[in-house]
Amino acid sequence: MRARKLKLLIAVIAALGTAPLVYPIPTFAADAASIQPRDGWYNKALVDYDFVRQNVGIPPKKGVMIIDSRPAARQYDPGHIPGAINIPDSQFDKLVDKLPADKATLLLFYCGGLECMLSHNSAFKAEKLGYTNIKVYPAGSPDWKAKGGPVSVSAAYLKKLAEDKTPHVLIDARPKRVADKGMIPNAINISDTEFDKHVDKLPADKATPLIYYCGGLECVLSDKSAEKARKLGYTNVLTYPPGYPEWEKLHGTPAAAAATAAAAVSPAPTLVLVPGKEKGSVTVESFQALWQASPGSIMLVDVRDPKEVSAGMIKGSVNIPMNELEKKVGTLPTDKPVVFLCGTGARAGEAYDTVKLLGGKVLAWFIDADTKFNADGSYTMVAKK
Repeated sequence: MRARKLKLLIAVIAALGTAPLVYPIPTFAADAASIQPRDGWYNKALVDYDFVRQNVGIPPKKGVMIIDSRPAARQYDPGHIPGAINIPDSQFDKLVDKLPADKATLLLFYCGGLECMLSHNSAFKAEKLGYTNIKVYPAGSPDWKAKGGPVSVSAAYLKKLAEDKTPHVLIDARPKRVADKGMIPNAINISDTEFDKHVDKLPADKATPLIYYCGGLECVLSDKSAEKARKLGYTNVLTYPPGYPEWEKLHGTPAAAAATAAAAVSPAPTLVLVPGKEKGSVTVESFQALWQASPGSIMLVDVRDPKEVSAGMIKGSVNIPMNELEKKVGTLPTDKPVVFLCGTGARAGEAYDTVKLLGGKVLAWFIDADTKFNADGSYTMVAKK
């Protein structure tokens, strides 16, 4: 009897050693050691990288909608989780038609990391609309990228790269007979099925951005080619999942051209504000020096929500929530710089973009930094690297 049990045990161990491991998708996946709920968070269902990774795929997983709550141009367009749609929290009420009709759909919200409140704000709004399966990935985009999650870009970003003549290689992974009927301008065709035959078309510099696309969200060729490129050692591999079908619909529209032209205009430096790395931003050092010496020479606008501001804001600043800015652009002065800030720089950058489009002669700037606000009006500010 003991010999039979021993043989059975050996057989089970052998089977486990060759069988693939299957990991069930959890309904809740929060690492308590690394994700500590904070005030104002949507604490009902916090999830981690592993949970999100299991719900990401091209084609998009049925019954799941991943929502990036960050501003479009500065955050979502240059890099987001594949398959995620963009509903900036400040535009949530205007874009609710993007949400699924089925209120039981799993909604996964994320934004710019543990200091970012946008995903939590949007989750609460979705709950009020009656959605019953809502989760928030609080570590968000920084954690996703740090752990090697694949990253996608938008059509708007592709267009900006071309117009700015930023070095990159855009690759159509569809078969040649299909690509010959129409490709995105400046793209080269390396069919996924013939990838190994045409590796010589790839750049020698492995750090060159490679952006793969194919025939839309149901097409897996770009994802497959992107993975092959990563295995060859390329370190900046991206995908454009909506691919040629979306590009064909969007390319050359007057609205896109107007937005690009407006984004290309930047205000001249005023007083001693020194431009930062991001277009329209100012360095933390120059802002703090001018704010300390002559606060009256700047209008400092905090675009966070009233609930966030109630816990503390910089003494002397004014609060215009991002979702109210469009209505109040006309109240901004044109005789001195208007500097926008928030907790992470995301909404502040969106405020700058909004005013550049609608604000006429307003001298708009923003602070791209992580800022902590104290109840006594003091603050600490660390520039983004």
